[in-house]
Amino acid sequence: MEKKGSSEQPPDQRKLEALRKLPAEIVQSLSREEIKAFLYSDEWPDSLQEKLKDYLVD
Repeated sequence: MEKKGSSEQPPDQRKLEALRKLPAEIVQSLSREEIKAFLYSDEWPDSLQEKLKDYLVD
C-alpha cells in the first residue's frame, strides 16, 4: 500500500527551491505537516494557505 506524500519519494525540486527561498520566519512558523503538504501535496490545508498568502501567485 502506497502512502500519498510519502517521504520515500523525493519532493518536487521546484517546490523545494521555493521553500528555501521563503523568509526564515515564515518557514519556522510552518508545522511539520504543513511542510509535507507544501512539498508533496497539490492541496494545502487552510493554515498553510493563510501563512503563505502573501507569496502565492494566481
